[in-house]
Amino acid sequence: MSNEQAILDRGPSAFQVAFQPQWSDMDQNGHMRTTGYLAAAENCRMQYFAGSGFSAGEFAQRGFGPVIQTDELRYRTELRLLEPARLSLHLAGLSNDGARFMMRNTFTRADGTVAATVTSTGGWLDLTQRRLTSPPDDLLTLLRDLARTIDFADLPSPLANR
Repeated sequence: MSNEQAILDRGPSAFQVAFQPQWSDMDQNGHMRTTGYLAAAENCRMQYFAGSGFSAGEFAQRGFGPVIQTDELRYRTELRLLEPARLSLHLAGLSNDGARFMMRNTFTRADGTVAATVTSTGGWLDLTQRRLTSPPDDLLTLLRDLARTIDFADLPSPLANR
């Protein structure tokens, strides 16, 4: 079993959505472009949150929202225009207070081959104070319930040095 397959098979089922690269996702060589992968990863994360009661409107009403600080994109093999694929979401890291998280999206072709992974590190921005904050308990539970990667890491809290 490959490392990528182990990531997909560990623990509870990951959140998954069907995915097909669109014309606007393609570069001049007919491959999926970097911005296409990043946009799809963002959309998958927001679908997970919205489907669990945290729509963009809910975040706005509560006065906080997710902010991504870094993205790491690892290419494995090509995804081409309209090629059927699956996009999954796993938790790759979390601080004890939930203020920092790391999520990994895996793009898997219909034949089971992992095409790419996007690992995003972020936190929760208080929209009034414009500072990172811990999420409310219901969101922290949602994060902790997300299937984890085999290389899951306990992250330091960004709030510890305040």
